[in-house]
Formats: sequence, C-alpha cells, structure tokens
Amino acid sequence: MAVRPIVIHGEPVLHRRAEPVRTIDQDIHRLIADMDETLEASRGVGLAAPQIGVSLRIFHWKYPDTGDVPQQGVLINPSLRLIGRISQEAPDPDEEVEGCLSAPGYSFPLKRSDHVEISGLDPRGESMKFEATGWFARILQHEYDHLDGYLYVNRLRERYAKKWKKVVKREGWNVPGHSWLPGVDPDPFGHDDDGPGSPESAA
Repeated sequence: MAVRPIVIHGEPVLHRRAEPVRTIDQDIHRLIADMDETLEASRGVGLAAPQIGVSLRIFHWKYPDTGDVPQQGVLINPSLRLIGRISQEAPDPDEEVEGCLSAPGYSFPLKRSDHVEISGLDPRGESMKFEATGWFARILQHEYDHLDGYLYVNRLRERYAKKWKKVVKREGWNVPGHSWLPGVDPDPFGHDDDGPGSPESAA
C-alpha cells in the first residue's frame, strides 16, 4: 500500500470518461489499497481513481453520517440515479459549499440533488445498491462525476465559474503536470491531524 499523488485540474485524465473495470484482480485490489491510503492521508471524504491518474471507474467514500450504509467503502463500476431534483435556486454560499482534492484549497457553492440511489460492485465483486441523502448524497454525486470526466467546478453557475477561471489562470492549472502528495505536502484545506476532512473537501 502506498499514498499516491493527487493530480490537479489541468491533468487530462480528470476530463475524460473513465474505463469500466473488466476484472477485479490483484492489480485492482492493490489500486484500492493505495486509494484507501491516499484518502486517509488527504483527510478527505471521497476519492476517485482518476484523481490519482488511473482512468478506471472506482471510487472510495469515507463519511461518518451514512445512516445504514457503511461509513467507508468502495464502489466499482457504479451507476447513479437522482431521486431528488436539483433545485434551480441559487446555491447557499454557506450551506452548499463544495471542494475537491483535485482543485486543492478552493471551495465554491453548488446545487446538488439531496437524494440519490447508487449501485455497483464492492471489492469482492458482489452487488451493492443503496440510497443516500444530504451530504452523503452530495459526496456520491461528486465522486461519480469524476468517473464521467467532470469536476464540480465544471458545474458552477456563471458567477462562481468566473471566479474559478481566475483561480485556474493564477495557479497555472490549465496545463498538465500539477499534483500534490497527501501527508507530505501541506494540507491545502488546512485540516488538523485529528480526523477526516469536512464535507467541503469531498474530492
């Protein structure tokens, strides 16, 4: 197991649809173990394989308030269905702020569905299917987006999209080659060492 660098916005792997996992073999289990180590070191609440440069449809979650669903887990080849509609109202700048480990150190408001259903395979190849609400639903949508080549910043409303474009220009994130290593580089979200990050760092 090893912590892997998290790639940043300009990396092409983040902007294309990830490939389905064909066989859950030792290489996939090794990747899952590395993702688990990387998520733990990042103190985030979710991590998708493209964020460590691997174009496969796998993501992890780690969030304490998941109801009857395990507080942490892995989904392979997931499918997501929105149950709650996404409101057309402006997002609340205090209560609906989202962040991403591949856009480190920045957060913006974004509307999401507050109720989803997701299904897929666990690391043993067994089927999983459950519903999620609230912040857990947000996390699942965020991670699922990564598998389809979207970052949450690609979904921002115009006001915040303009601010994000300025960030990209200032940070130089419009080109490949940027990454950070959790546990070694400074934590871009300023989390302490006592536990996982806040929902705003969903990844």
